[in-house]
Amino acid sequence: MTSVILKQTKIIDPSSPYHLQIRDIKIENGTITQIEKQIAPTAGFEIIEIENLHISQGWMDSSVSFGEPGFEDRETIENGLQVAAKSGFTAVMLQPHSNPVIDNQSQIRFVVDKAKGQATTLYPIGALTKGSEGHELAELFDMQNAGAIAFGDYKKALQNANLQKIALQYVQDFEGTLVAFCQDNSIKGNGIANEGVMSTQLGMKGIPALAEELHVARNLFLAAYTGGKLHIPTLSTQGSIQLIKEAKAKGLPVTCSVAIANLLLTDEKLAGFDSRFKIAPPLREEATRAALVAAVLDGTIDCITSDHNPLDIENKKVEFDLAKDGSVGLESAFGALCTLFPLEVIIEKLTASKLIFNTKINSININNIAELSLFVPHSDWVFEKEHITSKSKNSAFLGHQMKGKALGIYNNGYLILNT
Repeated sequence: MTSVILKQTKIIDPSSPYHLQIRDIKIENGTITQIEKQIAPTAGFEIIEIENLHISQGWMDSSVSFGEPGFEDRETIENGLQVAAKSGFTAVMLQPHSNPVIDNQSQIRFVVDKAKGQATTLYPIGALTKGSEGHELAELFDMQNAGAIAFGDYKKALQNANLQKIALQYVQDFEGTLVAFCQDNSIKGNGIANEGVMSTQLGMKGIPALAEELHVARNLFLAAYTGGKLHIPTLSTQGSIQLIKEAKAKGLPVTCSVAIANLLLTDEKLAGFDSRFKIAPPLREEATRAALVAAVLDGTIDCITSDHNPLDIENKKVEFDLAKDGSVGLESAFGALCTLFPLEVIIEKLTASKLIFNTKINSININNIAELSLFVPHSDWVFEKEHITSKSKNSAFLGHQMKGKALGIYNNGYLILNT
């Protein structure tokens, strides 16, 4: 374990008595032992002194993909967790779409074991259905006992409403949470881009907002009927926002997230047929992007995800309609969000998934475990390929102007700095 003294650090943590104060912080064997205006250097302690250094409770990303097992050419668990640590994330929720799909307890144990000894904590999401094929429920209870934090089929909406209902009823017995990607495949058809002016101009088959909204409405009805805990990831339409608002007003146990790409980018990026901008759900028009930003600010959207999805060049640098959906997002997450939101909103939305998925929350206070994200909030820079430490380089944010920079983390007794 690394023992450190963080010098002249601004603390961003509304739950801490030191919120918005600049303090020296002494961390010994993974625990905060002292917080003072000045702490003298101590033998055996590494001194970290960075201009304008800020810290917050550790960030948790509710949707990342690493590929392993099966797609190690895209990303490995070890390197993916190092990427997350350097990007400021102390915890990530791993999506199950590997090869084989993570749909049983042995696969859960495999990825948990692979993540041992890393600074960033990995929480696996178990597939909701066997093979993520949508026909038969996977071993949900056994997977939760093995370490699964939630259940869902990545980017695959469960078309069978009765199976969704049964799943919502079943997981209540062990306080499980379903992650329900929403898309009606019969409405989506062969669509590859948002249905609108841009898709028409470019001759692309469109994906109507209705495809998402029908499934959001259906799943909210099922949540109301069963009382099951439901998380809807990567919301992307104005109609979906309104449906979530109404559901929350009724007191339904529903939460939702939005992907950073949908908050910052619009379908105008598709003009050059660049497959880096092919994601799911698709980039929408400006009015919807602005509505998503507003929904983050008013609390309708609970958390923000990078939706990090590394893809190899064979599946990404091809004709637009043949390319797989997805973009890496961990490395650009904090810097991109700093162009949109106040700092305290960013921290709230990057830590909210801890509450949603019932993981341990460590406030910044003496005698508490040190689980910290380190960053500078005012740093103008341009995101380039050299900043991508993932094995795959399929970023939608290349060339994007950033306003803040993640420096790393202190977590699990390790200090990781991206300097």
